[in-house]
Amino acid sequence: MTTPTITSLAPLLDHLFDQDEAARNVVRAAFADVSEADRARMMQSKADYRDLYGRLKDAPLAVSRETGHLLYMLARSSRAKLIVEFGTSFGISTLHLAAALRDNGGGRLITSEFEPSKAARARDNLSDGGLIDLVEIREGDALKTLSVDLPDQIDLVLLDGAKALYPDILGLVEDHLRPGAIIVADNADDSPDYLARVRSPGSGYMSTPFAEDVELSVRIF
Repeated sequence: MTTPTITSLAPLLDHLFDQDEAARNVVRAAFADVSEADRARMMQSKADYRDLYGRLKDAPLAVSRETGHLLYMLARSSRAKLIVEFGTSFGISTLHLAAALRDNGGGRLITSEFEPSKAARARDNLSDGGLIDLVEIREGDALKTLSVDLPDQIDLVLLDGAKALYPDILGLVEDHLRPGAIIVADNADDSPDYLARVRSPGSGYMSTPFAEDVELSVRIF
């Protein structure tokens, strides 16, 4: 019986999650000169997100282990073949999603990352995991990279980049979402405009908070 790809990735994922834990000091140091109020403002600003994530270019900013497992399970159970991800970082969430594609029999994952050094790290990690052939990493501003050449029907979307851009990225992919498509938004509480959109009656979505920091939505029409 073939070992599921996600199981064979366990040592690599453990290593990457350990790196993420060790990088918490990098995050704290990056904001040593920024007040909590200014940090919250930067998280929700469309003008300051480049400064925010520029400070964090050496931090993995990974999804939690639980969210990683959730992503794999959602992609597997929905038999996803076409996935779009906003915010590659070091590729930890990408590995979970690509593993699901492999175990679903193949597919395509388009992911966008504007920090070149992070895109390079993600490529290395995906290569180490034997999954790079399933993934297209688009470098640059996702408002541009995800505005062209998307599949006609997208099965699953992960939003885990600049929180202020969640509504804009959803707008770019929306016409490509198949009925029943799943949208996972990490740290969605930092994007109130996004939450208002997907939770609004008549929006075309059913949406609910999941765990502490994830919004889980389904495209219903």
